[in-house]
Amino acid sequence: MINFEYSQPTNIIFGKGTHKQIGMKVAEYAKNILIVYGSERIKKDGLLGEIEQSLKDAGVEYTLLGGVKPNPRLSLVYKGIDICREKNIELVLAVGGGSPIDSAKAIAVGAKYSGDVWDLYLEKDSFEQALPVATILTIAAAGSEASTGSVITNDETGYKRAYNSECVIPVFSILNPELTCSVPKYQTVCGAADIMMHDIERYFTNVQDVDITDRLCEAVLLSVMENAPKAIEAPGDYELRANIMWAGTIAHNNLLSTGRIGDWSSHGMGHEIGAMFDVAHGATLSIMCPAWMKYVYKHDIARFKKFAVRVMGANEEGYTDEEIALQGIENLKKFFASLGLPVSLGEVGVGAESIEKMAEKCTLLGNIGNFVSLDKNDIEKIYNLAL
Repeated sequence: MINFEYSQPTNIIFGKGTHKQIGMKVAEYAKNILIVYGSERIKKDGLLGEIEQSLKDAGVEYTLLGGVKPNPRLSLVYKGIDICREKNIELVLAVGGGSPIDSAKAIAVGAKYSGDVWDLYLEKDSFEQALPVATILTIAAAGSEASTGSVITNDETGYKRAYNSECVIPVFSILNPELTCSVPKYQTVCGAADIMMHDIERYFTNVQDVDITDRLCEAVLLSVMENAPKAIEAPGDYELRANIMWAGTIAHNNLLSTGRIGDWSSHGMGHEIGAMFDVAHGATLSIMCPAWMKYVYKHDIARFKKFAVRVMGANEEGYTDEEIALQGIENLKKFFASLGLPVSLGEVGVGAESIEKMAEKCTLLGNIGNFVSLDKNDIEKIYNLAL
């Protein structure tokens, strides 16, 4: 286990009816805020109205910025930055899932940064200041409600890139599982895949003797794999949704990263599918993770065997370590497929003709991956395995 420092500054307010506290909580930080959201569902189901009334009762002024799309766009981030500067916004509140939260983070840092915020995503510059960010989570998936990360797509160039900084960790996040009960099936399973992949990316590490975080990773994976299929059948079940929502936060608040170094190449390859073809993020991961595993498993067969046995229920009796490792990969692929997720590029309309371009974009800043470092040629081979 390597040395680490860990803190989790996000105040999590979890449970039924907690979104009704929003005015009181925001007033502790600001009196003039920007609300960033995506789906009009929050208007139709009355959530936005409840938020607005709570803010008014607390004496908080607000400006609305809707229209955030999946694979959130830089163009809307620029609009938000302009609003913040023009109206002296003091806090950015995201209402929704990962896309509104990631947009809110980009807006919050961009409002403080004197240059083009996209330069931070391209790692051309570094900057560690932002307006406070807060969230009301309505989709369990990205874990952005308590993470350092924000991922944005440049809608002019088609590049999708991440910015990571402690300055954009939300000061508080309201997690009411009731708000996720109306999330459609496909969004629910894409969210489950995203949660699992935040965990899997951390699980495959070259750092030895990390049993405690191995076990934590395994527990989160097993819980999601148990609860997600049930939530599809009983979408209004609060307890199922609560377990999935909390798993989403734990999977990406860096607790599972302590003492180890994760990989993240499946995310990198998935980002390019999402940027070029507007495929849901979780679906890009259900496609790329099994392909990545097949390409790199020989790097550490013992770790893949551990994953196969402890998480994926592989049968050990009469099989070699390599055969057990491959069972685990196949079982993961079958699990994703059982949820109705795509497990090949063809299922989302991506053909071989796009592979070179995706690999080129994926390596814009150099090799990706920490478990195994991957160059453009490696990535092309993995995309081909995913066809």
